[in-house]
Amino acid sequence: MNERRLKKLEDVAKKSQLSLTVVLENIHDPLNIGAIMRTCDAVGIRKIFVVNDTGTKNHNTLTLGKRSSMGTRKWVDVVYFHDLELCIREVRKEFKHLYGAALGGDSLNYLEVDFTESVAIMLGNEKSGLSTEALNYCDKIINIPMVGMAESLNVSTAAAIILYEAFRQRSITGKYDKRPDISHDEAHSLLEKFQEKIMDRTRNAVKFNIKPFNNNPTEVH
Repeated sequence: MNERRLKKLEDVAKKSQLSLTVVLENIHDPLNIGAIMRTCDAVGIRKIFVVNDTGTKNHNTLTLGKRSSMGTRKWVDVVYFHDLELCIREVRKEFKHLYGAALGGDSLNYLEVDFTESVAIMLGNEKSGLSTEALNYCDKIINIPMVGMAESLNVSTAAAIILYEAFRQRSITGKYDKRPDISHDEAHSLLEKFQEKIMDRTRNAVKFNIKPFNNNPTEVH
């Protein structure tokens, strides 16, 4: 691996946001999931949760087209569930807040929500949005204001808008540089994980020489 590629992977690892994720409920179109994964990678999310309990998807893995995910399948892990309650239980183990994106009189403008803490953002399917059961699990319901005739946005577009507001807020608070969201040890472990994924893809038996980061360990904020 050349030095430029290694530096890129190191930079991506150090700017990862382990306290931010998305939960996708019953999204049917793999193209939408792939597009959301691309946005997740762009803002530093390394793991998402996907639940499908409709009975129409019997597989335990997620198949995405190359065009929809543009290679982000290597950098964003997907934890797949068939049971919503089990999914939420696992999400709650790692994330403090769960915010659901939906329309409604009790929902908050997404611009008024703090995304700098440990938070999972939940989005529903293309036709009916989040289920009533999913909404009942959420701490807050958030919305994207709209003044046109359309009542909702495409789910991947909505995800991009909300995640880039999270990106903006986290950038201001230094979570991508001065006060990183990831510890030194976590970043190094993630870098090694990236290495393993590249190794799996290339089937190269020679390990790359991964050097430790030069900066001092930083606590997670």
